[in-house]
Amino acid sequence: MEVQGKIKLIGDVQTFGNNGFRKREVVVTTEEQYPQPIMVEFVQDKTDLLNNFNVGQNVKISINLRGREWVNPQG
Repeated sequence: MEVQGKIKLIGDVQTFGNNGFRKREVVVTTEEQYPQPIMVEFVQDKTDLLNNFNVGQNVKISINLRGREWVNPQG
């Protein structure tokens, strides 16, 4: 899937745990009739890719969606 729009925010690199897992987030606002802010996470060595971009820049990002089915906590 591709997300196309303008960069609204580029987060700092976050490091977790003893193994040094790294994560960095970017928020892209789509440019359509009803613009939507979409947050995309970059992990490990991919976090460095965001160093080449600035807030306000137009981008097209190819992403892999991951999710899980919602489960009602009440059963």
